[in-house]
Amino acid sequence: MNAATELKDVITAGTGVLGVEFGSTRIKATLIGPDFRPLASGAHGWQNEYVDGVWTYAMDDVWSGLAACYRELADAVRETCGSPPAAIASAGLSGMMHGYVALDADGNLLVPFRTWRNNITEPAAKVLTGAFTYPIAQRWSIAHLYQAILSGEDHVGKVAHITTLAGYVHWKLTGERAIGIGEASGMFPIDLASQDYDRKAIERFNELAAGKVPWRIEELLPAIVTAGEAAGTLTAEGAKLIDPSESLAPGIPLCPPEGDAGTGMVATNSVRPRTGNVSAGTSVFAMLVLERQLSRVHEEIDLVLTPDGKPVAMAHSNNCTSDFDAWIALFAEAARALGTDIEDADVYGRLMPLALEGDADGGGMLAYGYVSGEHVTGFTEGRPLFVRRPDVPLSLANFIRTHLFAALGALRTGLDILTDEEGVRVEEIRGHGGFFKTPEVGQRIMAAATKTPVSVLETAGEGGAWGMALLAAYSGREDRSQSLPDFLDGVFTSSTGGGTAGAFDPDPEDVRGFDAFFSRYTAGLPIEAAAVERLP
Repeated sequence: MNAATELKDVITAGTGVLGVEFGSTRIKATLIGPDFRPLASGAHGWQNEYVDGVWTYAMDDVWSGLAACYRELADAVRETCGSPPAAIASAGLSGMMHGYVALDADGNLLVPFRTWRNNITEPAAKVLTGAFTYPIAQRWSIAHLYQAILSGEDHVGKVAHITTLAGYVHWKLTGERAIGIGEASGMFPIDLASQDYDRKAIERFNELAAGKVPWRIEELLPAIVTAGEAAGTLTAEGAKLIDPSESLAPGIPLCPPEGDAGTGMVATNSVRPRTGNVSAGTSVFAMLVLERQLSRVHEEIDLVLTPDGKPVAMAHSNNCTSDFDAWIALFAEAARALGTDIEDADVYGRLMPLALEGDADGGGMLAYGYVSGEHVTGFTEGRPLFVRRPDVPLSLANFIRTHLFAALGALRTGLDILTDEEGVRVEEIRGHGGFFKTPEVGQRIMAAATKTPVSVLETAGEGGAWGMALLAAYSGREDRSQSLPDFLDGVFTSSTGGGTAGAFDPDPEDVRGFDAFFSRYTAGLPIEAAAVERLP
């Protein structure tokens, strides 16, 4: 059966499954069929803003972006089938993990949405980490809330609900204040035995906040819904938010919303112990599914959960390709100024392979792509920086290699804690995200940085929206006893593919080169600190 015929059959029968993800630079929707193959998609670009010292997205942009994204998908369906989708079997949505959405009792936003990118909660994160004996990163929702309490922000007394971006959109679409366990694990500590918020941490937080707020924290948190179960249905109002043309019918069951970390694990079939994946784009994070709990608290490492509640160690860096993307745009501008007709996308394909021709260590150059702060290395703010000694010659190949190395410098800092101090091992890391779009280059650089074989699944390019669609399909499965890992094994061994688009073992010379660069990177951190201090 060809793709057009399959799409028509799915639309006619209403058996399609929809996944939507709000990424940091793109909102994407993917419609899959019963064989889990993507049949239609839509996308809409958007960007965060730095407003009054806070990285945020306007909520109006959430809804206009969602509608634009779905409209592109519906137009693609209409072109093939003659009409847009009316009925869908199930759906799910995902968003950037962590962050802070604070709402009053009427559902009004109390302060602008604070994204994962904000490193403004260090005092709160330190207090909570000590109080819970559990690592609380600055990105976590509970750190944002407690920092607001410590700072005496006016809104804290009016807070009736806190959630994430995915949780907020899910509530607006269904009326349900619900969330998946993986997403919840980036808001507040989870007890592995009960698969619910940790009661001891709840009581400890209430003790810390006593007399400062009129509520208890358990009253504010969204309910956790188990992966594979429905978490509400699309209301008539929610259907209009997705599709203002009102072609989409309400009543669609939605699975629990998840974060981009969870959809990345699903989209790479990395939910079993000793599996791992790395998402590399605007930010970069490696998710290693643990066989056992870590021996102690490491403030640099997040402990989160898979969408089915298994422990994961997360090495997260706020900055990855943003500064490199800016350099690529500059090179493209320079090329056009010289009379060539070239698009930014083509520049990546031309320049990134040069990184493999450079010196193993990048030729002695140094860069920091800190567009924002970087908690792993201790920075509340960042300043993109490139520096070299006078005796280090400029070379385009070394320049590109250095910036790709720099994109993974903070990630390596976190991974060293897991591998060297905790003995965590994974057999292979599966990569996804823009870092891997140019064949071979991203994989070789990542393998050098992680000292681990790196593969890219043929389906990984479908991204988090596809991963979310798989979670929605899992919620509608016929065999209710089937585990998520078994379900995904079936998906990835079916006709959808699931093979690797080239698996690269770490090249010894590349590893030695990255190690040399990383020593320079670590020693040079005071240079970055001086830039932050001197360039306010």
